[in-house]
Amino acid sequence: MNRQEIVQSLVECGAVAVIRLSDPRKLINVANAVYEGGVSGIEITMTVPNAIEVIANATKEIGSYVNVGVGSVLDSSTAQKAIDAGANYVVSPIFKIEIVETAHKNGVPAVPGAFTPTEIQTAFEAGADIIKVFPADVVGMAFFKGVLAPMPHLKLMPTGGVTLTNAGDWLKAGACAVGVGTALLDKNAIETDNYRTLSENAKVLMESIRAARGQKAN
Repeated sequence: MNRQEIVQSLVECGAVAVIRLSDPRKLINVANAVYEGGVSGIEITMTVPNAIEVIANATKEIGSYVNVGVGSVLDSSTAQKAIDAGANYVVSPIFKIEIVETAHKNGVPAVPGAFTPTEIQTAFEAGADIIKVFPADVVGMAFFKGVLAPMPHLKLMPTGGVTLTNAGDWLKAGACAVGVGTALLDKNAIETDNYRTLSENAKVLMESIRAARGQKAN
């Protein structure tokens, strides 16, 4: 997929699973579990031990059907290493123009983090494909409506404060997609290898998104 197609894929799904694991050996099982529930995009954060190696392995094992991205990227060097390992998109909790430029130089979307209307618009003008509003639970859904009223051209994705059942409400507030971490990736379920729970969580999440979009369940 080219850059625009990757963005379209993330938006069409409506959710990105933000994966932070202490045991990276569980990554493939976790990704497959949420994919079974309907979430096709995953963000492997740089806080995962041996993250670059994990991204390379995930790309090889599941990259044909799961959209594998990298998260928690703080500099362009890390972005490049992750892209070289196979990351399809680059997510950051902050906005640095060099990260956006590195992603685009390699033909992949950049999803920088921003918090204020000025930061958000600055990231857009720098070429951000989607802008991650983080931490979104601090500003809430009313913030999305307020920002998008004068700036409807923005593609905003909240991370933080998104639950399995309120994801659709974020979309109704104007988000193009949501980033979901702990609400989706139940820590106890992962520790006990109860991947069925993750699949069920993903199904609940996707039902909320489909309902907000007026779509029928698959």
